[in-house]
Amino acid sequence: MNKTLGAVGLLLLATAGSALASGYRIPEQSVNSTARAGSYVAYTPSADAAYYNPANMSWLEDRGYLEVDATWIHLSAIEYTDHIAARSGETEEEDFFLPTFFAVSPDYNNFRVGFSVTAPGGLSKRWQDPYPRRTAEEFTLKVFEANPSLSYQFCDRFSLAAGVRGVYTDGKVKSNASGVYVRDLAGDSLDAGYNVALTGRPVEDMNLSLTYRSKVDLSVEGDATLAGPGGARYSGFAAVEIPLPAVLAAAVSYTFFDQLTVELEYDRTYWSDYEYLDFSYASPLTGYLYAAFDRPIAKKWADSDAWRLSFTCDLKNNFTLMAGIAIDENPVPNDNLGFELPDSDAMLYSVGLRYKVSQDMELGVAYLYDDKESRDVNNASIDGSFEDAAAHLLTFGVTYKL
Repeated sequence: MNKTLGAVGLLLLATAGSALASGYRIPEQSVNSTARAGSYVAYTPSADAAYYNPANMSWLEDRGYLEVDATWIHLSAIEYTDHIAARSGETEEEDFFLPTFFAVSPDYNNFRVGFSVTAPGGLSKRWQDPYPRRTAEEFTLKVFEANPSLSYQFCDRFSLAAGVRGVYTDGKVKSNASGVYVRDLAGDSLDAGYNVALTGRPVEDMNLSLTYRSKVDLSVEGDATLAGPGGARYSGFAAVEIPLPAVLAAAVSYTFFDQLTVELEYDRTYWSDYEYLDFSYASPLTGYLYAAFDRPIAKKWADSDAWRLSFTCDLKNNFTLMAGIAIDENPVPNDNLGFELPDSDAMLYSVGLRYKVSQDMELGVAYLYDDKESRDVNNASIDGSFEDAAAHLLTFGVTYKL
C-alpha cells in the first residue's frame, strides 16, 4: 500500500481536522468535556453521557435529554527550524467548526437508550515551504462517528452499558517535490466498532467508572494520481488501512457538600496498533513511483497515557462553573515523526460555565487551551525543531430536557 493513502486515513479521522490530544485523537466533543479538559467519564450529568459514559445514563433524571454543541477550533502556525536554513518553514494556521449531537431516552424498566454524533479524531496540516511540502503539502482527515448505546441499571449502585460505533472517514493527501514527485489522493470508508461502560456507586456521592472504545480499522479506499521523473504516472484505485485506536478510561468522582464535584481520570490510547503505513493500488507501482509512493513506511507508535483532573461547582443560583487540567503524552517516536503530524507532549487548561435558563433548558460555554511542547527531531528526513504548536477551542451548547 502507498504511504499517501495512509496519511489520508489518519488525517480524515476527525471532522475538526486537528490533533488536540495524543496523535490524532480529539476527546473534547461537548461543552462539559471542553470545560473539564476531557476529564469527563465518572461524573457526566447531561445528554453527552450517551458518548462519554453511557452507563451513567441510568443516573439521569427520568426524562428525555437532547444536547447540541458547536466547537470552533483554531490551530496556530507551527514553526519548523532546520539545521539547513533553506529547509525551514511554517504551517498555515487552521480554523475548523465542529458540531456534535447527543440524546438520551427516558427510563424504560431500568433500560435507557442513547445516541451521539461526534468527530473523535482527525488532523489537518498544510505546508507551502518547499522542503516540508515535499511530503505534506496537505494532509486532511475527517472522521464522523454515530454511536447508539443501551444502558441497564442492575440496582441503585451499579449500571452497565454497551454500544455500536459507526465511523465514516474522509480524507485527502497532497505533496509536491519541486513539481517532479507529485501526489493527489482522496478516499473514504465506513467501518464499525463497539464501546462498553460501567459505573459503580459505592456511596451516594462517589462514582467509579470504566469505559472502553474499541479499535476501528479504517479501510480507506479512493483514487490516486501520482507523478514521477521521466513521465512516470499512475492514476486509479488506491487503498490503505489505518487504526482509529482503542481507548480505555478509568475515572473516579466525588461530590462534596452537594456542590463541588472533583474528578480524576486516567486514559490510555492504544496507538501501538499503528505500526506501518502501507498502500495498495489496482496495479503494482514500479521504478520511481514505487520508491516514492509504494514502500511500507514504519510508524511504530507507542501507547500513550493522559491524566486529567476537573472541578465542577454548582453555585446554587442557576450557574455552574467548571475547570480542568490535563497532561497528555504523544505517541510518535522521533525516528518516525513526519511533517504531516509533528506531535509533542502537551498540557491542557480549560474553563467553562453552564446557565440554567429554565427547568428544562441549559446553556453552556467553554474554552480550552492546548499547549504543546517544542520538540527537537533528528531522523532520516528531519533535522530540526518544531515550535509554537497550540490549539484553542471555544464550545457553545444547549441542553433540553423533554
